[in-house]
Amino acid sequence: MSPDTLSVSLRHAFPGFALDAAFDSPIPGTTVLFGPSGCGKSTVLAAVAGLLRPERGRVALGDTVLLDTARGLALPAERRRCGVVFQDSRLFPHLSVEGNLRYGLRRAPRGATGPGFEEVVALLGIGPLLRRRPIGLSGGERQRVALGRALLSRPRLLLMDEPLAALDAARKAEVLPFLERVRQRFGLPILYVTHALDEVDRLADTLVLMGRGTVLASGPVEELSTRPDLPLAARRDAGAVLACTVAGHDQERGLTRLRFPDGEVVVALRDLPLGAALRVRVRARDVSVATSEPRDLSVQNILPATVGEVTPLASGQEATLSLRVGGSTLLARVTRDAVERLGLAPGRPVWALVKSISFDHGAAGGGAPV
Repeated sequence: MSPDTLSVSLRHAFPGFALDAAFDSPIPGTTVLFGPSGCGKSTVLAAVAGLLRPERGRVALGDTVLLDTARGLALPAERRRCGVVFQDSRLFPHLSVEGNLRYGLRRAPRGATGPGFEEVVALLGIGPLLRRRPIGLSGGERQRVALGRALLSRPRLLLMDEPLAALDAARKAEVLPFLERVRQRFGLPILYVTHALDEVDRLADTLVLMGRGTVLASGPVEELSTRPDLPLAARRDAGAVLACTVAGHDQERGLTRLRFPDGEVVVALRDLPLGAALRVRVRARDVSVATSEPRDLSVQNILPATVGEVTPLASGQEATLSLRVGGSTLLARVTRDAVERLGLAPGRPVWALVKSISFDHGAAGGGAPV
C-alpha cells in the first residue's frame, strides 16, 4: 500500500444488513462517503474510529495500521488519533466554549504537532463565543466549536459524521465555508459522511459512492458525477462537476468567464480573483441540445459537443446524454421523444446550451475557491 493512501476494507454482519465495503483514497485530502440513509456510511466511519470492531477488516492510514483482524491487531480508539465530529456536536454542557476547546488540546499526545489554540479560534471565528456555554449557541456555532475541539486534539485523521445534517439551510451555509477553510489550511486527511450532494461538490477530493453496504464506485468527484452507470446520474439534481479557474470578468455586462479543460463558460459575475480555482455543477436538466448551431438566443453558453452514451432512465420517458466537450463531459436530461426526433446517438455532433444563470451557487458548487 502507498504511504499516501487511506486504505479501508471492512466486513460486518448486522441483523438484516451486511457491510462489505472497501476503498483506497489518496491522502492528504477529503474523502466523502456518500449515499442514502442506511447504506453503511456511518458504520464505516465508526469502524475507522475504533468505535466498532468489525468481524473482518483492515484500516491503514499511510504506513500506520489501525486495524488488521487477520493479524489480531486493533488499536483502541484513544490511540488511533482520530478527531471525530458528530451530527449533534456532543459538547460538554458544563464547560464554556473555551473549556471545551481546551479539553481537546489536553487530549493531544505530548509532542504532537498541529494548530494552536489562537489559530483555531481565529480560523473558525469563535473568539466572541469563548465565555459562553453550549446551551446558548446556535446549531452552527456548536458545530464550529466541535470542529475546533477535534482539531486541537492534534488528530492524524479527522472524521466527520454528517456534521451539517441537523442544521437548517442558513446555519449550513454558515458552517460550510469554515469546513472549506480547514480543508485548505491544515492539509489533514478527512473522512466525511454525508447524503447531501452540495456538500460533496464543495468538499470532496475523493468520492466514495455507497449503496446497501457496498462501495459502488470511488474516485475523483468530477469523474463519478458524469458516469451514467451510477445512481448519481439518475437523480433529479444530477449533473457534471467541472473543475474551473476564473479566466476574466466583464463588470459592465455583469459576467465572469470560467475556464475548464478544453472549454469555457460564462456565468453571472462572481467576486473572485483571476486564476481562482473553483468547481461548478452543471445540472443535466439545465443543459439543452441542438443539432445545428443556434443563433440569436439569450443563452450565452453554446458549446460544440459530441454525444457519448445515451442512457434511458427507469421511467422510460427520459434519457441522460453524456456529452463530450473536448476533454470534459457534460450531462443533459432529455425526453425519449427528443432522442428519437433529433437522432441523438453516440458520435453525433451537437451543441450543448447552458444558461449563464443555471450554475449552482456556493463554493465548489459554483462560487468560491476550492
